[in-house]
Amino acid sequence: MKSGITLTQKQLSEFLLNVAVVRPVFIWGAPGIGKSSLVRQFAGTVGLDCVSLLGSQLAPEDIIGVPQIVDGKSRFCPPQMIARPEPYCLFLDELNACTHEVQKAFYSLIHDRRVGDYSLPEGSIVIGAGNRAQDSAIVKPMSSALLNRMVHVHLRASHKDWLSWAYDNGIHHWVVEYIQNRPDHLWVQPPKTEEAFSSPRSWHMLSDSLNQFDDEISDGMLELLAFGCLSPHHAGQFKAFIKQVRNKYALSGILKGEMKWPDRPEDRDVLYFLVQSFRAHLIKELPSNKEAISAEVKETVHTSKALLKQVAKISLEMAQMVVADGSGDQGLPDWFMVEIARDLPRIIVK
Repeated sequence: MKSGITLTQKQLSEFLLNVAVVRPVFIWGAPGIGKSSLVRQFAGTVGLDCVSLLGSQLAPEDIIGVPQIVDGKSRFCPPQMIARPEPYCLFLDELNACTHEVQKAFYSLIHDRRVGDYSLPEGSIVIGAGNRAQDSAIVKPMSSALLNRMVHVHLRASHKDWLSWAYDNGIHHWVVEYIQNRPDHLWVQPPKTEEAFSSPRSWHMLSDSLNQFDDEISDGMLELLAFGCLSPHHAGQFKAFIKQVRNKYALSGILKGEMKWPDRPEDRDVLYFLVQSFRAHLIKELPSNKEAISAEVKETVHTSKALLKQVAKISLEMAQMVVADGSGDQGLPDWFMVEIARDLPRIIVK
């Protein structure tokens, strides 16, 4: 299912608090984006136990139960984890990965809030979640009858929401600092090939692993962890970032004129990271419309030109990376590119 309207983690929490209490909700989102953890957090917020069922591992009898003979008549007895006396939050994870037979078993549970003779206690909440077909995940088409029994919402990754959560949940300071510098690296579209990829979950895994070491972790072990959790490009960038931290380089210091670009051959990976961060900084700070330029922006433009000239003396290729097109981001504003072409024509890629 596709939608042009998406919600961040914070927005989804508000949505669930108002909608999930009256209607079943289905959350669509990429693997590792935080669907499961948000549902568990929501359940805790409303004071309910969260019972999770993994759709990809269920059989129909796991929902409707098995028949028993009572007073000469057969009746289905739903499993104990579902048939609870107190209200709870029933989380149907990977619902669109289960077989069609299991989907049928969910019809009455989602729509009528009952299985056989058992009805969910008043105040119970039903939430489903699943990955999308475009994410190379195991999914099966959901029947129209099941789709039409739920309110659908699409979750997107938000670095601001994730960082707000990370500050309060013991995420390793290197991971927090890196995402602060490169928020665009929090999540990527899952690749078609079998390789690690960056997501809020994979950054959390990297943080958990780093927390088992001290900050003197060896370069080899750091590289192993980064490439084992993240997209290859992000893993290389994270490794360079840690090298930058250890060598006391910082983009903020370079922007203020307190530091210079690293120019040693052995620090080219650090320079690469700083240059990429410099580009991301300019995209964030420069307005798209030249008429919106303030005195502060004019100073940023002046400083950036000087810094670009310094980078070009170390590596023309690195300087060209700052202003190049096709990096997968929104790009630098046209008016700024015109000024670069006029004042620093040497670094414009032909």
